[in-house]
Amino acid sequence: MRRVALWVVVCGLVTALCCGCAGGGGSRDDGRAPGAPTGVTAEAGSATSVHVMWNAVDAHPAVGAYEVYRDSEKVQEVPGSAHMLDVVRLSPSTTYVFTVRARDGDGRLGPRSREVRVTTPAAAAADRSPPTPPGAVTGRAAGSRAVQLSWTPATDDRKVVSYDVYQGGVRIHSVGGGQTATVVTGLRPGARYSFTVRARDAADNVSPAGAPVRLTTAPGDDEGAETAPADFRASARRADGAYYLDLSWMPPRVDGVVTEYEIQLDGQTATSLVWGGTPPRGRATYSFYVGREAGAGHRVRLRARLPDGTWGAFSAERTVTTGAPR
Repeated sequence: MRRVALWVVVCGLVTALCCGCAGGGGSRDDGRAPGAPTGVTAEAGSATSVHVMWNAVDAHPAVGAYEVYRDSEKVQEVPGSAHMLDVVRLSPSTTYVFTVRARDGDGRLGPRSREVRVTTPAAAAADRSPPTPPGAVTGRAAGSRAVQLSWTPATDDRKVVSYDVYQGGVRIHSVGGGQTATVVTGLRPGARYSFTVRARDAADNVSPAGAPVRLTTAPGDDEGAETAPADFRASARRADGAYYLDLSWMPPRVDGVVTEYEIQLDGQTATSLVWGGTPPRGRATYSFYVGREAGAGHRVRLRARLPDGTWGAFSAERTVTTGAPR
C-alpha cells in the first residue's frame, strides 16, 4: 500500500497525518540531516556551571554526536548516547543562551534547537561548606524501564541550587534545588540498580551522597504506567458535515520536556504530534478528522516519546462513537 504523509504547522504544533501507516512508522533513510533536538532545558548547577539537557533525536543513520553551543560558540561535543552536559567555567550572575545540534553517523549536521536562557546565581563568597546529604532517599520501579526516586531536602548555610542523581558511581542527571523527586527512564527490564543523590550549592560545594536505594526493574517490556499520559479523554464532534475526535490529556510526569506523541486509532498509528514551540506543561488538547459517517465506533489511545528518546506506555484506551449523544 502506498504511504502518504502530510505535514502541517498550526500554532507551533507539527502534525504528521499518515494514511496506510502501520505500527510505529517506517525508518527514515532519505539522506536528510537529523532534525533539531527538542525539549532543551538549562538549569544553573552552581554560580559557575549550567546543566543542559535535551531529548534524543530519532535519525537514520543514528545520531553520532550532539554539539552544545553557548550563545554562538560551540562549547563541547558529546556522544550520541548522551543527552545532557554540564557547561562549566561560567561567570556568576550572568545570563547565557544555549542551543544544541545533532550530527548523524554520516557527518550531516542538523539545525539548532530553540534557544534556552538561564542566569547563573550570584557567587557565594568564601563558601566552603557543602550542603547536608539529601535525606530519606526512597524509590520504586515504575515498570520495566523506569524508576521513580524521591528524597527529603538537603540544607545549606546559603542555598541548595541543584541535586545530582548517580547510578552506581556515575552522575546521570541533575534537577533544580526546588525539586525532590525524579523519574529515571531508559533502563533495562529485570535489572538491578543502585541510585544515590547529592546536593550542590552555588559555590559548587557538593554534599556527601545520601543513603543508596537499590531497585530492580520489572521483567518484560511494559514501559511503566507512570510514563503514560494521564487522565486521557476523548469525544466526537460534528463540524461542517464531518466528524472529529477531540482529545485531551495530562503529560506524563517525567523529567525533561515531552514534545512528541503518537496517537493510535483502531489499533494503528493515525497521527504523530510534534510541538515546534513550547509544549504545554498542563493539559494538552488535539482534534483530528475521522470521516463523515455517523454511528462509526473508534478506539483511540496515545503515548509520549520520553526525553531519553524511548516511547512511554500507552494511555488508557477510549471508545468513541460518532454522532452518539454526549
